[in-house]
Amino acid sequence: MLNPKLKLNPKIFDQEVEQKPIRDGYGDALVELGEKNPNVVVLTADLTESTRSNKFAEKFPQRFIECGVAEQNMAGIAAGLGVSGKIAFISSYAAFSPGKNWETIRTTIVYNDSNVKIAGHHSGIVTGPDGATHQATEDIAITRCWPNIRVISPCDYWEAKKATLYSAEVYGPFYIRYVRDKTPIITTEETPFRFGKIEEFWVPQTNADKNLVAVFATGHLVYQALLAAKDLEEEGIDVYVLNVHTIKPLDVEKIFEITKKVKGIITLEDHQVQGGMGSAIGEALMNIDFQRQYGFFSIPPIKFLGLQNTFAESGNPDELIQKYGMNKEAVKRAVKELI
Repeated sequence: MLNPKLKLNPKIFDQEVEQKPIRDGYGDALVELGEKNPNVVVLTADLTESTRSNKFAEKFPQRFIECGVAEQNMAGIAAGLGVSGKIAFISSYAAFSPGKNWETIRTTIVYNDSNVKIAGHHSGIVTGPDGATHQATEDIAITRCWPNIRVISPCDYWEAKKATLYSAEVYGPFYIRYVRDKTPIITTEETPFRFGKIEEFWVPQTNADKNLVAVFATGHLVYQALLAAKDLEEEGIDVYVLNVHTIKPLDVEKIFEITKKVKGIITLEDHQVQGGMGSAIGEALMNIDFQRQYGFFSIPPIKFLGLQNTFAESGNPDELIQKYGMNKEAVKRAVKELI
């Protein structure tokens, strides 16, 4: 059942559930930040409207910089602003930033601990018709490997807005990934956003000892995990669905707490399975220092759902997540396989 403590959207399973682009949470948060803090500045690389930076640009033109098709230049400018008392947000498609300008971000922003927030838009295969060149499915892997950075993957509009607002409160580099198309509203304005914490969105109805499976999901695919959990519950199969919005730092304590209760783990992400959120969870479970801290136990089998060492095709987002095994049916199959 949905966790009643988190004040999630009660209409999430309605056929006409409200949908809104995750990227809109970024745009609305920027305006709110601009009104509160004169040190907030926004930069884009010729994608002002697509990244929803246009709202900030219209209201605060003196604090907005259009860098043109020059992602590396954008990162370098932002790095200077970030060490000069400003809170800089840089916005582009994730395939280009942090994709194309990876080294510039590494050397000028992350290495110098500059106060820059990297907004990676159009992430995942749900970028759809734009095809593999614009479908950023490696961005979690190439950012979480940097020292001294926080990585967030919001599940919906509200979480994206809260994550963006939070990033401005903490000094230092952040990477936040955003989705282009409308996705279901999972949370509400009242749902708590706790940076660095994995949240139990779906909990088993009983605590009886049975073949429980935990589904660790991130981003918009949390919705697919919840759909699967509802169907499975109707079949008498209980699961956990956990929203991993913060990928770095990872909530290792919660991972060990849940893993000790289950017979199998599924990770679900719109990303390559190599190097993504699932890899981070696997690394944590295999780390002997964490095992000593949280207690040794037999690690259950893990099923990694996401892109399996392939680029995706162009197409309708729903058809793509079905083809590449990321939808609710794929989750249900994986759960039954593990039990």
